[in-house]
Amino acid sequence: MSLEQIRWRKLGLVYHKGLAQEWMGSYGANPIAGEVDDGRVQVYFNYRDEKNRSHVAWANVDLTEPFAPVVTDVSDGPVLSPGELGTFDDSGVSLGSLVETETGMFLYYIGWNLGVTVPWHNGIGLAIRRPRSATFERYSPAPIMDRSAEDPLTLSYPSVLYKDGLWRMWYGSHTRWGGETEFEHVLKYAESADGIEWRRRAEPVLRPLLQDEYALSRPCVLPEGRRLYMWFCSRGDTYRIYEATSTDGIDWQRTRHEPTLDVSDSGWDSEMTCYPFVFQHRGRYFMLYNGNAYGRDGFGIAIADSTAG
Repeated sequence: MSLEQIRWRKLGLVYHKGLAQEWMGSYGANPIAGEVDDGRVQVYFNYRDEKNRSHVAWANVDLTEPFAPVVTDVSDGPVLSPGELGTFDDSGVSLGSLVETETGMFLYYIGWNLGVTVPWHNGIGLAIRRPRSATFERYSPAPIMDRSAEDPLTLSYPSVLYKDGLWRMWYGSHTRWGGETEFEHVLKYAESADGIEWRRRAEPVLRPLLQDEYALSRPCVLPEGRRLYMWFCSRGDTYRIYEATSTDGIDWQRTRHEPTLDVSDSGWDSEMTCYPFVFQHRGRYFMLYNGNAYGRDGFGIAIADSTAG
């Protein structure tokens, strides 16, 4: 099935608090797909502890029946937790992107550090899971991408692709701070030869355009043929999921001005849809996403269906 002109059919809430282990706190936010094998996908997600700090865990989701996904088991401990006191990620670690390499699985994430004059500071970190290891270890206690002349305020959720020696990243960046709804958050682009040292493009590749829209966040980029497809969440009154396409990864065009995945009439995603992650399994595309309160109730799955309304 091509990504061109598809529609998404919601399959419901898949991971919820009733499936959490005793050591887990609340939420099931920022889901991303890891290893995918015959009938199963390992979904990494964020849970929050009693201090409201995000950690990383996983849940295995059985997709043998693609329209009836079910969680079969969850991790027996966190695979990445907040950093040491005073580091850029001491207030939480939120998932961005996974890239499989010959030396291990690269996990790109954002670290949270609470602020005084502004609510928080974010940097982009890297953790690596070596072969035959169950947990991720930080590449460095410092971020691999921090505030800079190109991004002087904050950075967020990276989406990373690697092909033929070139690493490409799309990520979020503040252009200004203000009140709760008076800041602007845009999407930007960077390249790397090794996945660690990044050259940033100063100008945004996508910025808020729609009425009352002021923040674009959590991009997920996939290639198909000669085009790139991006899903991202847009914040106005609340978040909604939109999409865009590009031929070069820099010049992006929205495919439509209405949400790609809108809210439901009732239930766990009736107030917002956010944090999309699209992956392919057995020739079909699936979207992991969150609903109300940024994943308070867990994460759901939608399936690409060209005949869905």
